[in-house]
Amino acid sequence: MPAPRPDIGFIPTPSDAMVAMLKLAELSPSDVVYDLGCGDGRLLIRAAVDYGVQGVGVDVDAALLQQAQAKAEQEGVGDRLAFRQENLFETDLRDATVVFIYLLPHLNLRLRPRLQAQLQPGSRIVTHMFDMGDWAPHRTLHLHPSEEDSVLYLWRIPNKKALK
Repeated sequence: MPAPRPDIGFIPTPSDAMVAMLKLAELSPSDVVYDLGCGDGRLLIRAAVDYGVQGVGVDVDAALLQQAQAKAEQEGVGDRLAFRQENLFETDLRDATVVFIYLLPHLNLRLRPRLQAQLQPGSRIVTHMFDMGDWAPHRTLHLHPSEEDSVLYLWRIPNKKALK
């Protein structure tokens, strides 16, 4: 029986969107960043190099994950990053303070309950291109509004008391 096909192919995040996503997340060295569907790890590696974060990249493609680990080592941040081949819908997100996502809308919606249940208050979620349905973002950023628009979204997990 063939291996299951992933829900989306690898589409690298453009450099300008990566820079904007990292800035939008307001990263600090104390952050633990998860990149769901990390591909070759470029966003997570940039976060570790530029902001000193620790992180975990999750993807189903073993070859891309090997590239990511090799690049992280080359950039001197391999000791702060882990790349895991696993189903992102089963990934334990409780250690994350920031989650980056560049997935299709139906996948974002499938992840939403897990994000809301596992992330601690104050944790940030940044998506590229696609929102989370009726969950209103705290901030929306349009890059290049005059051209083909890249859109970034930021959510903050609220304090549990605020939900009551």
